Amino acid sequence: MALPLYTGKAILFRGVTMSIRDTVTGVQHVGIPTTDLEGTIAYYERLGFECLGIYPNGEDRCTFLRLNNLTLEVWTMNPTPMENGAINHFALDSTDIEASFAEAQKLGLNFVEGSIQHIDTFWSNGIRYFNVLGPNHEVIEFCQIM
Repeated sequence: MALPLYTGKAILFRGVTMSIRDTVTGVQHVGIPTTDLEGTIAYYERLGFECLGIYPNGEDRCTFLRLNNLTLEVWTMNPTPMENGAINHFALDSTDIEASFAEAQKLGLNFVEGSIQHIDTFWSNGIRYFNVLGPNHEVIEFCQIM
């Protein structure tokens, strides 16, 4: 059995590169649903977060709140759990969503939608993303800001 060779970017096994790490730079955001967007913005602004904008999300609205290296995505949703464990997902920042998706397919990950999705109204040029389920049914989003 070949021992893995750590190259600093990827682990090589018999010449095969595990490349999903090459397209993910870290946590992009944590997603929290709310029934009161303005109240949530006001609460987090008191904690030092900055509202980066309010965006349409279908019939609902979404905001991104940032404090240093933590970004919260908060969107209106009714009903909302409003209890411990109400965080909906966490997102990993992808530099190449197509490559991340292809690698996730190779790894046999459990896809939620099964294809790359998009929301054109977020940020300046929209986002492209896909979701997988983790081993505890947590939603993990891979997201590229366009």
